[in-house]
Amino acid sequence: MRPRDADPRPGRTARGSGAGWRELGELKGLMKEAQARREAEARAAEQARLEEEARRREQALFLHTLRETLGHVTPLPPTGLAEVERARPAPEPLQRERDDRLVLQASLSDEFDPETLMETDDQLSFRRLELGPDVLKKLRLGRWTVQGQIDLHGLTRDHAREALAQFLVDAGKRGWRCVRVVHGKGLGSPGREPVLKGKVRSWLVQRQEVLAFTQARGPDGGAGALIVLLAGSLGRGQRQQRRRVEAALRAEPSSPTG
Repeated sequence: MRPRDADPRPGRTARGSGAGWRELGELKGLMKEAQARREAEARAAEQARLEEEARRREQALFLHTLRETLGHVTPLPPTGLAEVERARPAPEPLQRERDDRLVLQASLSDEFDPETLMETDDQLSFRRLELGPDVLKKLRLGRWTVQGQIDLHGLTRDHAREALAQFLVDAGKRGWRCVRVVHGKGLGSPGREPVLKGKVRSWLVQRQEVLAFTQARGPDGGAGALIVLLAGSLGRGQRQQRRRVEAALRAEPSSPTG
């Protein structure tokens, strides 16, 4: 008779032996991973030790050089306080701002003759030649809402030129179409002659984004201000046409006098 606890099914012992080998293989793999981690930690610790030694040698060399140069130096006692890195202020692009101001100033010349690019009337209004005469009429009637203004009262010529150029740049960024430029009537100037009035008109004509301007109505400043229409929403074709007309006018030789 067979023992009662014997397993009569063939292969039972072989399967149990195979599972044991697998478990042993997994155990060896875990041991190898643990060994690799320990070796990596040991290498990192050794690297940190070497870096600390190098730092101390560098510090000692610095102190030795300092003593040779300045004589005996007593190091400050350690404070035990943590060195907190302070947030640095944001850099200011001062040089770029200066360059931008120079470009703006150079783009507006005091020697420029506005007659070469403008069509004037009795009120010294201006419109680009490719625009219809109804533009000035609408501008005088206030068809466009004034969205912003700049007051050049009391500024010197150079300061007024720079301020006006920057104002037009900012107006373009904001998408403004109609603005007011106050240049004053010249009542406080020597001889009661307006200094900026003619300059402002000349400067405006030189700006590509200026389509037209006219003298403001009485409540809006009268003879001391201009209402300016800007090319906030000109299409590409209109811009190209305007550039072609201006280039042709600049290329025309001046007619001889006499």
